[in-house]
Amino acid sequence: MAISGPVKPPGKRVIKRMSTRTKWLLLSVTSLLAIGAGLCIFSEAAHLKHTNQPTGQWVLTGTYSLILINGGLGLLGQAVRFRVMMDTRRIVRREIKKKTQELQSKLKRVATK
Repeated sequence: MAISGPVKPPGKRVIKRMSTRTKWLLLSVTSLLAIGAGLCIFSEAAHLKHTNQPTGQWVLTGTYSLILINGGLGLLGQAVRFRVMMDTRRIVRREIKKKTQELQSKLKRVATK
């Protein structure tokens, strides 16, 4: 049995089927949680440093916190991207609807003359 192309990961199909709004909601909440957790862990790393704990302990804790903070910021950027896409689509649809209604009203006026 031959495979016709590269096999996609199982979650990729689920993500592709999600609406933009669902992706935005999931990313925004996840990003805020990651940023918050990263900041809490960062303060714990600072506490470890100031209480003269072993250097390796507070450096690893601080590194972990920075990974969480930066990852959360990256996810927040993606969430903002999805939100802008949603807003742009809404504005475009509204403008198309408005132009269509204007055109139909002009056609009705021409047809009645």
